[in-house]
Amino acid sequence: MIGQVRGKLIGKQMPDILVEVGGIGYEIQVPMTTLYQLPELGHEVTLLTHFVVREDAQLLYGFLEPADRRLFRELIKVSGVGPRLALTLLSGMDASDFARCLQRDDVSALVALPGVGRKTAERLLVEMRDKAGDWLDELSPGAAGGAKPVAQDTAGIDKRLEAEHALVSLGYKLTEAAKLMASVDAPEGASTEELIRLALRFAGGNKG
Repeated sequence: MIGQVRGKLIGKQMPDILVEVGGIGYEIQVPMTTLYQLPELGHEVTLLTHFVVREDAQLLYGFLEPADRRLFRELIKVSGVGPRLALTLLSGMDASDFARCLQRDDVSALVALPGVGRKTAERLLVEMRDKAGDWLDELSPGAAGGAKPVAQDTAGIDKRLEAEHALVSLGYKLTEAAKLMASVDAPEGASTEELIRLALRFAGGNKG
C-alpha cells in the first residue's frame, strides 16, 4: 500500500493534483479542504495517502492532515459510502467540522453536500458515532494543537468564480452553484475555501 507521497507539485485540476516523485507523476485525488492548503506549483508537498484498487482502476487519495485520512478511511467502511462520496464529504468539511456534526447531531450540514440525502446523512451520524469512540477526540477542534495553515491567495484570481467551479466539481449543476455563490454574504477578502463553506451552509439552511 502507498501510505505517503512526497515530491514536487506540478499540477492542480480539481479534484486531482499531480505530484512528481523521482521522475514519475502520481495522480492523486484530494478533497477541497486539502487542495486549498497546498503550496504553489513547483514546491514540494508531502501527502498522506490511501490507495484503492478496483477492477477497472487504481486510485490514490491524498490528505495533508492525519485526522482527515483517518476519517476518510472510516467513512468508506459505512454502508453505501464509497471513496467518491467520502471525498465529497471531506471537501465540504474537514475532520474537525465532521466531529462537530457528530457532537451536535447536525443532519442539515451533511444534507447540504451533493449526493447526501437525509437518510444517508442520518445513517452516517449513527454509524460514525458508534465508530468514533477512541478517535473522536482526535477529530475535535484543536486536537492537532493549533490552527491549520491557510493557503495564500493568488492576486487577481476571482475567488467567487473559483469557488463556483469547486461547487460544480462537488456535484452541483453550474446554475445551482452560481445561485449559491450569489446568495453568499461573505466578508471582504474571504478565501475561496471560506466562500465554499458559506455556500454549503446556505444550501444546508435552505434544505433544513
